[in-house]
Amino acid sequence: MNHDPIVVVGAGAAGLLGAIFASGGPPSGDRAKPPRRVILLERTHDGGRKILMSGGGRCNVLPSDLDPTRFVTASSPNTLKKLLLAWPLREQRRFFEENLGIPLALEEETGKLFPVSNRAKDVRDALRVMAEGNGVETRFDAYVTGLRPQGQVEASGVPDVSSSWIVRLANGGTLLASKVILATGGLSIPATGSDGTGIDIVRGLGHTIHETYPALTPLTAVPHRYAALSGVSLPVTMEAPSQKRKLITRGGFLFTHKGYSGPSVLNLSHLAVLSKRRGGPPQEIFVRWTEQDAEWWDRALREGDGTALGTLRRFLPARLAEALLEDAQLDATTRISQLGRGERLRVVDVLTRHRLPWTGDEGYKRAEITGGGVALDEIDPRTLESRIHPGLFLCGEILDAFGPIGGYNFAWAFATGRAAGLGAAG
Repeated sequence: MNHDPIVVVGAGAAGLLGAIFASGGPPSGDRAKPPRRVILLERTHDGGRKILMSGGGRCNVLPSDLDPTRFVTASSPNTLKKLLLAWPLREQRRFFEENLGIPLALEEETGKLFPVSNRAKDVRDALRVMAEGNGVETRFDAYVTGLRPQGQVEASGVPDVSSSWIVRLANGGTLLASKVILATGGLSIPATGSDGTGIDIVRGLGHTIHETYPALTPLTAVPHRYAALSGVSLPVTMEAPSQKRKLITRGGFLFTHKGYSGPSVLNLSHLAVLSKRRGGPPQEIFVRWTEQDAEWWDRALREGDGTALGTLRRFLPARLAEALLEDAQLDATTRISQLGRGERLRVVDVLTRHRLPWTGDEGYKRAEITGGGVALDEIDPRTLESRIHPGLFLCGEILDAFGPIGGYNFAWAFATGRAAGLGAAG
């Protein structure tokens, strides 16, 4: 038996779960066998920084539902579904509430689950405490620069079939590991410690990396037609048509000094990013600014009275109403009863199918997650073990999958981190 430790690289959501389950899982009164020795390496001085940032410091731990069809991948959707549902949402919630002692509360208007304390630090710290309670040795400021598989040789001179790994560190040191769980994240928000090193490592080991790109990132506009609206926010419905299927998102929309943000924008931003990267026509994005559809607005404008601006201000922020009337080439003081058919249809169009002018995105610096990553068919969906290098386990954002805003990506990190930990311990 190889007695070298299991080494987990990355102390984010996936890495902490991987370390916990590799070292024996949640504490229980009767363990079948003693926990494995686990060393957790983290390049920052504290770890879990995306947990700390989530939900504006409140930490959106999980969604209230977990629909696999809302995830994006260039790999097999069936493999993604198997990975995601290996740890059902109700069991994940039970783990946090019963094992970690972090009660969760549903935010009805968004469908998100937050800790009752509304403190992201409580979530990060509880995961670290459980890992440490299992005997996990955590080493901060430990930057891994490479991995190299090395077959061990027994005293008899016969090679051991179990894989061993040499883990190289930036300070020139090395660690010998029986197995490695790579949970280094992707490229998003590099200030949290995600700089793509893990992706480069697995690419160098021969894994296929599907094109990586910033996802769930704000969009920009140059010149910015709506710069004067910076700070204005409202709930909207957005539509991004494509050859495969039309993506519709609903939720908050925020005008920024650079362009647009908010959940409704972030959840379809990857289509804009990919259209620009691939050199094709820019992705069309349309906005419906109110709950009312085109038929409702057409009738309201035919039967209503008062000024155009007064009518729109009953449903929209004043500054946005003024800007949309400018887009419709209509004087704000025009009486609704005096609208011609062409004017009425232009107003209906800007209210219900307004083409959003965008030119770029804010990239990885502001992206919530990384699109693309390690091809899912190159890992065992039951254990997360590499099909190319036995003894190497991959989990979290490094894999080719991401979900929308709202706890989906934490659920992915938790499910894959747990599976990798169990696989490595097995």
